Amino acid sequence: MSLPLIIGYILDLLIGDPYRMPHPIKLFGNAISFAEKRFNRGAYLRLKGSLVAGALVLLVFFVFFLIDRLTAPNVWLHHVVVAVLVFYGLANRCLVDEALRVEHQLTQHGLEAGRKQLSFIVGRDTRNLDANSIRTAVLETLSENLSDGVIAPLFYYALGGVPLMFAYKMVNTLDSMVGYKNERYLRFGWFSARLDDLLNFIPARITALLMVLVAFSWRGVAFVFKYGHKHASPNSGYPESALAGILNCRFGGPNVYHGVLVSKPYIGHNQRDITRADIRKACAINLAVSLLAVGVIVVVDWVV
Repeated sequence: MSLPLIIGYILDLLIGDPYRMPHPIKLFGNAISFAEKRFNRGAYLRLKGSLVAGALVLLVFFVFFLIDRLTAPNVWLHHVVVAVLVFYGLANRCLVDEALRVEHQLTQHGLEAGRKQLSFIVGRDTRNLDANSIRTAVLETLSENLSDGVIAPLFYYALGGVPLMFAYKMVNTLDSMVGYKNERYLRFGWFSARLDDLLNFIPARITALLMVLVAFSWRGVAFVFKYGHKHASPNSGYPESALAGILNCRFGGPNVYHGVLVSKPYIGHNQRDITRADIRKACAINLAVSLLAVGVIVVVDWVV
């Protein structure tokens, strides 16, 4: 388990998401889109959505279980295959790169360029955001997706290898595509959203713990306990609170999502301007947390 994990982590660190290569998550998205268009109509939408989500997650687990078992007899082939799949399953280099791209566009080309670049990585309406709101959105995204895109996949890899890792990735992709509380997805995506909440419950809290550890921030600890449970999401508030405490800033507040004004509770109380240095520090924290998580898994694997 350890060697393929290390290789896959290093590949993600060096390369990031291979945009021009086939990617399992793109296949997941295509499958979800096909099923949603076919079944998200008529009656029994909750039942249909639950069956679609369950079937897709089980199918992914079974496919990756077969890949894992079929390659297992050849140790080196198995290591190579698992390392490549771990590489595909992690997204920290991509997350950090996207955050830095937003900051680059904002500082070098102005508000409109920053808003456009931000729109590629967030669900909120970016058209009227000022520079501080753009940077705040980047920080919230960095912390939330550190949990969803890095620590949670690592957590499920540690528990069940690549089959469980990619079953989780399917759940997370389902939530990102159909887990919205709007007229189209409220019933069809209900099960996907609840399942994603359940599977992220432990990883989100582990993420917050690792963040305050690498930053040596007691204020981050205090923020996690004070604000973590106040977020609309049962999980996102924990890593966001940790980062807000580390940086001593404020997240949350009203934002427009898909044409609807959503008032999120504030996390933190220091309403200061977010700086370029804050973005870079948050990126460094993400990289340090992912390295620590991999290190813990490797040590536990060797000991056990």
